[in-house]
Amino acid sequence: MNLTGRHFLKLLDYTPEEILYLVDLAAMLKEKKKKGELMNVLQGKNIALIFEKTSTRTRCSFEVAAHDLGMGTTYLEPAASQIGKKESTADTARVLGRMYEGIEYRGFEQTIVEELAEYAGVPVWNGLTNEFHPTQMLADLLTIREHFGKIKGIRIVYMGDARYNMANSWMVTCAKMGMHLTLCSDKKYFPDPALVARCEEIAKENGGTITLTEDPIAGTMNQDVVYTDVWVSMGEPDEAWEERIKDLTPYKVTADVMKRAGENAKFMHCLPAFHDLKTKIGAEKGAQFGFDELEVTDEVFESEASIVFDEAENRMHTIKAVIAATMGAKFE
Repeated sequence: MNLTGRHFLKLLDYTPEEILYLVDLAAMLKEKKKKGELMNVLQGKNIALIFEKTSTRTRCSFEVAAHDLGMGTTYLEPAASQIGKKESTADTARVLGRMYEGIEYRGFEQTIVEELAEYAGVPVWNGLTNEFHPTQMLADLLTIREHFGKIKGIRIVYMGDARYNMANSWMVTCAKMGMHLTLCSDKKYFPDPALVARCEEIAKENGGTITLTEDPIAGTMNQDVVYTDVWVSMGEPDEAWEERIKDLTPYKVTADVMKRAGENAKFMHCLPAFHDLKTKIGAEKGAQFGFDELEVTDEVFESEASIVFDEAENRMHTIKAVIAATMGAKFE
């Protein structure tokens, strides 16, 4: 399969066969790395990493993946990037496209990464936007297949705020890959109805289903994977914390949730997680709002059912696959 020159902006742009190809390629590259085999087939090339939102996993994954492939990287942190401030997105794309063979963007609106792709003239990769997080999805698919031996037919319940990039991305992914998704939340946190309808149509073609429910008991019965994400993003006001804690506490992932899901169910989280108070923000907000753990209990997070660190590692292997495939890398 030839994906050379393609952008990686959202999984809506990719066929199920192309998505599976990237997962397969990531598995192969992971095996090569474990064996200590060199993969520097893109030596002499360079990529730019634009981060308007900071990250540990996404930045490290792109840098290690690029270096493993023999490439150089330039990290543009929020303060260093002029995109949309002193220089338009289109102009930034055309400048960087003359100097780099690929561009990663992690930030805000999906329209920004789409405009970068329109003008760059080189592959552009979405490291996260408000609407979609496609590299996380590839990592999650690889992780699920490693633990369950398959992707198609897997049952997954996503708990918590279902309005943004993670729930959106899971809807698209399950629809494309023939998986069964339950979004479990208060209805005020349900996703955009237009995207739900689009994903339901795609799901029909591939044998998948999309279900929305407010019932945390029925919604978590007989699931293969229980998935959640943080309820509040950094920088949001205290009112948001207070409101989300009140509304979403019934959707916290607990030991009882995992029991309902089933004895073989796995817990997944894209990280970072508020599963204890061992962070500065966690300690401050915990004291302020009276919690010890938020979207998931520490018991579940640290349990044998938790595969969050397999998931985190697989960010790097799957991002490497995306870079390699879209930049035309050839492996023996």
